[in-house]
Amino acid sequence: MEEPDVVEQTVKPIALPRSPSNETFAAFRHRNYQLYFGGQLISNAGTWMQTIAQSWLVYQIGHSEITLGLVAFASAIPTLAITPWAGVVVDRVSRRTLLILTQIGAMLLALILAALTFTGLVKEWHIIILAAMLGIVNAFDAPARQALIPEMVGKGDLPNAIALNAMMFNGARVLGPALAGFLLVIVGAGWCFTLNGISFLAVILGLWLMKLPPHQAEPNPASPWQQLVSGIKYTTHSREMSALILLALVFNVFGFSYPTLLPAFVEKVLHQGAQAYGWVTAASGMGAVSGAILVAGQFTNGRRGQLLVLLNFAFPLLLIAFSFTSYFPLSLVLAFGLGIGFMLQFTSLNTLLQTHVEDGFRGRVMALYMLTSFGFAPFGYLLIGFLGENLGLGFAITIFALCSLSLSQLILLKFPEVQELS
Repeated sequence: MEEPDVVEQTVKPIALPRSPSNETFAAFRHRNYQLYFGGQLISNAGTWMQTIAQSWLVYQIGHSEITLGLVAFASAIPTLAITPWAGVVVDRVSRRTLLILTQIGAMLLALILAALTFTGLVKEWHIIILAAMLGIVNAFDAPARQALIPEMVGKGDLPNAIALNAMMFNGARVLGPALAGFLLVIVGAGWCFTLNGISFLAVILGLWLMKLPPHQAEPNPASPWQQLVSGIKYTTHSREMSALILLALVFNVFGFSYPTLLPAFVEKVLHQGAQAYGWVTAASGMGAVSGAILVAGQFTNGRRGQLLVLLNFAFPLLLIAFSFTSYFPLSLVLAFGLGIGFMLQFTSLNTLLQTHVEDGFRGRVMALYMLTSFGFAPFGYLLIGFLGENLGLGFAITIFALCSLSLSQLILLKFPEVQELS
């Protein structure tokens, strides 16, 4: 049956049954989610190790803030072109099979980077090309991961699973950078890349052990192009969903581009080395874990929209304060606060989208959501790198914080109904 044309609508929240188990860890009642959580925790720790080591390696090769932004930007070109189509694929094929393939691809890319580093052949252009190839992998991986969650836990435990995912991701964000800071000093970047490559085996094993019903593609005479267009119409004709996607776009491009400059910020402003870089990133991760615990414990229930309004005002101001500090202990405290703000905003946006979207459009809507991060955010990385090198690091971060503040407030003025979402 063809998908109907979408008319402008106000999406009503899906009524979610309360979980009968412990609310904070309700999703762990599901064996499939336990397997997913464990594998992703190990793999994400490895990914963060590679992220930290790769940024540090790039900066040590060229000592260029622009190159830091360019490496991040390299993943944007394939992602921009592929992610919307990837959402169509996610709605058509087995999400587990697709994820296994993406994990294998990411593992091979990490091991190639490790081999180049160990042999001393690695150049900036190698890293840029590998980043672009990883962008292709992530274009399929990110929406597939988001769309698989309801299959593992059902709609009743979906908000809790999203919060626990955030807790897991940022627990890895604490562990990975701390390990990377240690390993960079002791054994070098090559081992960070190697361990990341090995860590993907945990995800592949967890996905393989899951017991999911066989994938059955629903008969749909619509072409991939028609499905893509219908997914975009479905999103843009809903005021609430349009507002959430726009807020995610502003936050990812302007609010959360500052980590791109952290290697240079730690060296030039804080006058510290690789281990301190790991600790600043880990402090932000610890804040994010704390924020995820609050979300998992139902802290945001019934007032996610109000929280979004507050966060889009408070986070940029905290970022401005961070940009002006040169005292290392204070930078850790502010990074911790930024981590809390990031997590509350991320989980609120994600949960509202996941609990309002119709199942038939889930892959395509989540692909558009992930496009704000993987597709458009690297343009922010490139611009903030350029501003950091030419105008100064603190000034560049402040400009981006002010852009985040002003644009988000304009969106909230145009879509005041966002604050009523729960």
